[in-house]
Amino acid sequence: MAKTKELSKDVRDKIVDLHKAGMGYKTIAKQLGEKVTTVGAIIRKWKKHKRTVNLPRPGAPCKISPRGVAMIMRTVRNQPRTTREDLVNDLKAAGTIVTKKTIGNTLRREGLKSCSARKVPLLKKAHIHARLKFANEHLNDSEDNWVKVLWSDETKMELFGINSTRRVWRRRNAAYDPKNTIPTVKHGGGNIMLWGCFSAKGTGQLHRIKGTMDGAMYRQILGENLLPSARALKMGRGWVFQHDNDPKHTAKATKEWLKKKHIKVLEWPSQSPDLNPIENLWRELKVCVAQRQPQNITALEEICMEEWAKIPATVCENLVKTYRKCLTSVIANKGYITKY
Repeated sequence: MAKTKELSKDVRDKIVDLHKAGMGYKTIAKQLGEKVTTVGAIIRKWKKHKRTVNLPRPGAPCKISPRGVAMIMRTVRNQPRTTREDLVNDLKAAGTIVTKKTIGNTLRREGLKSCSARKVPLLKKAHIHARLKFANEHLNDSEDNWVKVLWSDETKMELFGINSTRRVWRRRNAAYDPKNTIPTVKHGGGNIMLWGCFSAKGTGQLHRIKGTMDGAMYRQILGENLLPSARALKMGRGWVFQHDNDPKHTAKATKEWLKKKHIKVLEWPSQSPDLNPIENLWRELKVCVAQRQPQNITALEEICMEEWAKIPATVCENLVKTYRKCLTSVIANKGYITKY
């Protein structure tokens, strides 16, 4: 059936006026040359809404039924890596033909959006169990206990590493303006490895690792940096050293060295970088270094040392004070990796 032309507001108002004057539907339709059903519809609309203009329209009806939407959401909830094409095929098998764009619109209306999956350490059942055990055992530790911990870790600093993630504001055709580009070199332009430590009282010493670190080099680093850092930070008696379960850290010779120096070590669950608050300091350091744009390895090392020393003690203190939130998140996430 061909679509009829919509009546103007003047004609609709005239239909209502004639109805108010006592005329019937058929008489009005005959006088104005319109269909009886059209006249009836306009009058009923006026009686209900007290207006003859069009009401706001909801738009085109959804191509996917509520049952289809429920099926899509169930699939995505169980398998977040499902593609839009997979969902199109699922609906097609159920008798509904839609496009990938329609699938995307539906998912957005349901509060979902496509994001890059975060890369996290691979966790086995033993790792998950150890993480939950650690979190539950230390959940109710007092803040004073965490103040006594000297946290440590190693990290890689690339010369042009974090610069690759920067965004710029530019016009449509100015993508290759030098101001809007980031020069890159192969393999990141080189990098350096760093060892560092911190406590609630501030950052300790930062040491550049030259060459490949083995157990002997690690013990040398501890001897030259760990103990001086503990003294400089006034850790006092009973402080606890934290490092992860890297083979160099857990080697028999390293354990004996730590025992000889009367250093108590915090028992640590493997595959748990999110439990170590120093990761937040590494991120802070990398952002600050990138802003200064070092042009060579020597400058990179110098800037790292300067920016590490600039990190306020209040930042370190806050990381330790809020550590319980980290443990709570691990428990809430059933032992899996958290945002911390």
